[in-house]
Amino acid sequence: MLSPVATRVLLVLSLLSPVFAHLSANETSTAVMIANDRLAFSVKKSTGAVDSLILDNQDLLGAGKGTGPYLDCYCVPDGGYVPGHIDPEYRVIRGVDSSNVSYGGVVMSESYPPTGQVLQQYWFLRDGETGLHTFSRVAYHNSTEGFSVNLQGLRTLFRPHSKIWTHLVMDDDLWAPLPIPDPATGDTSNAVPVQDTTWYLGNREGDPFVEQFADYFTKYTFADSWRDHTAHGLFADGLNVEDNLTFGAWLVMNTKDTYFGGPLYSDLTVDGYVYNSLTGNHHGMGTPNITNGFDRTFGPQYYHFNTGPAGTSWRTLREEAVQYASPTWNAKFYDSIAQYVPNYVPTSGRGTWKAVIPLPEGAKNPVAVLSLEGVDFQDNSNDSAAYQYWADIDSSSGKVQIYRIKAGRYRLTVYADGVFGDFVHDGIVVEAGKDSDGGTLLWKPDSAGKELWRIGTPDKSGGEWRHGNVKDKTHPLHPPEYRIYWGQYDFITDFPNGVNFHVGSSDESRDFNYIHWSVFGGSANYRRPEQVTGHGEINNWTITFGVEEYDLREISLATFTVQLAGVKTAAGNTNLFNASQTYNNLPYAVFVNGHELDTWIIP
Repeated sequence: MLSPVATRVLLVLSLLSPVFAHLSANETSTAVMIANDRLAFSVKKSTGAVDSLILDNQDLLGAGKGTGPYLDCYCVPDGGYVPGHIDPEYRVIRGVDSSNVSYGGVVMSESYPPTGQVLQQYWFLRDGETGLHTFSRVAYHNSTEGFSVNLQGLRTLFRPHSKIWTHLVMDDDLWAPLPIPDPATGDTSNAVPVQDTTWYLGNREGDPFVEQFADYFTKYTFADSWRDHTAHGLFADGLNVEDNLTFGAWLVMNTKDTYFGGPLYSDLTVDGYVYNSLTGNHHGMGTPNITNGFDRTFGPQYYHFNTGPAGTSWRTLREEAVQYASPTWNAKFYDSIAQYVPNYVPTSGRGTWKAVIPLPEGAKNPVAVLSLEGVDFQDNSNDSAAYQYWADIDSSSGKVQIYRIKAGRYRLTVYADGVFGDFVHDGIVVEAGKDSDGGTLLWKPDSAGKELWRIGTPDKSGGEWRHGNVKDKTHPLHPPEYRIYWGQYDFITDFPNGVNFHVGSSDESRDFNYIHWSVFGGSANYRRPEQVTGHGEINNWTITFGVEEYDLREISLATFTVQLAGVKTAAGNTNLFNASQTYNNLPYAVFVNGHELDTWIIP
């Protein structure tokens, strides 16, 4: 019989000793397998990708066909590259974190022979969790070549090939049933291609996507900006699952500081695959050059997998995932594995910053951004070591506080809907382990004097115009019209005489289009395949206005301001001159009362 003292000693030992029985990490010549009581995954050594993912005995990928999460890039001289196929190396990690929870991890590392670029993918599984913590790393050390290419695209993909998945979900407001079949996964039956990964599906009968959402399907419909994004993914409603259980597969953005482009960065989220878009030049986003010494680790982000009983909604499963979308969640765990993840900044290297920023009249939805010093935050990819942070500003008090910032110097940028111009202040210093107080900062909005009139809202979106934020009335899910491929709306039918807008009487949501075309139609337009140049009614828009005489007393000079939410030219996303692209630069001409202003050349 054990004495009371011995009993107490054994009890203490059982509480403090790690329990490995619930988590296993094993390696063979062909695979690495890691599992806890509920989730098991396997990385296939010949491909560098997860090829088996099982939650509560349910196959989430599709045996032998589905893959992911895995790393994919457009970052080598030949273009696309999926590391893990050439000569990958693997490391298996087993440990116990500071919370006494066991974990297992696997690192896939491969050097691309022509350039020597190193790409690494990290997967970690903790005991008691049903998700994978992921990091992705790109490194290039080649003083002889000096420059490789730019990091045009880097992403991880959860790419199932299984009939269990029925819906795609971008956020709490935008979702849709998957097309049947889904052209994004390779089956383009009765799908007419009109543009890159964009199809006209209006000829299909009985397709739930066409019936409920739109005639066009494209991955760009479900792109989102990073500012408020939390989690996106796939949902299985149970119709193709035993016992009608429901399942979810979600990418959770618990950290955003290693992305580029700030809160305005936008990229793909879900289209049948679940994306973690780490870098990309969609929508004109900037990407870093891969030069000698480049070494960046992206992450962590978290792929969460969950299940519910029959009838559980996608909202319920997504809400479970959203709770993890915070940089403070699992920070202690990330500190514990920092020794295995190059470039990851642990809590000891981070600090907090706060300030008070009284807001201009009319400011709505204000946000404060800390980013690379000296440049616009959308260009922070100029420095491959740049980090970024942002937080909403309290509209009533002007208070803002940002946590877990990597120590260093930053530029502060503040912007808000309804206010022209941004507040910019360089020299913000954040020290490790300290709370930095920026005090009170005065924001004076841009102004050229007394405002005579204004149409639209300076909010960087253009959503107030026709086919912008207005809800589609022809499909029961009522997506915002701007999210549907532009070929859905015929500008020539909408504006047979062009745009003629009179300030004070015209309706912004009806009489001013969300896109200003130079020509309309063409090969990418299913309904109007022949391009129409028109006779001035397409590219020339007219705004008329009246001004009271007393508003102009003793005034001889006025300022006309045009703010564009986005511009598409023949340059694509490169912003580099190419003699073969005649319309690389877009001339934007404005006449006021017959007087031509200086032409705005947009690259």
